[in-house]
Amino acid sequence: MFSGMTNHSIDAKGRIVLPARFREQLGETYYLARGFGNKCIQVMSSEQFNAMCEKILALPANLSMAVQYTFNATAVEVTPNAQGRVIIPQSLREFAEIEGDAVVIGMTNRLEIWSKKNYEDYVASQNENLALALKELKL
Repeated sequence: MFSGMTNHSIDAKGRIVLPARFREQLGETYYLARGFGNKCIQVMSSEQFNAMCEKILALPANLSMAVQYTFNATAVEVTPNAQGRVIIPQSLREFAEIEGDAVVIGMTNRLEIWSKKNYEDYVASQNENLALALKELKL
């Protein structure tokens, strides 16, 4: 399970170092892909990515294709180098609007990489949904 948040920077070559505790859970190779509905990059273990692909293929064909064009087509398998760095493809960095400062967030079964500004803006926009969720959870 992934939890927590860490601040990072993307170097001039588009590389990021994920925290060692996350890398251990992800395994030797893992996947980067566009976020679902948010301008972020999802990071998934191979097992999680394959499970997601199976769910996508089980959808009706028109829905499956829509997800495949935006998720599967953007996915890239990565292997960290000796320093733990992975290259985030330029197309994913542009989609997520990440230049320089980034935030890596644990999202239970995956990670997300956000530009710091986009993450802060998104969280600030979620006050109403947060209140509804807390009410549903009876907190």
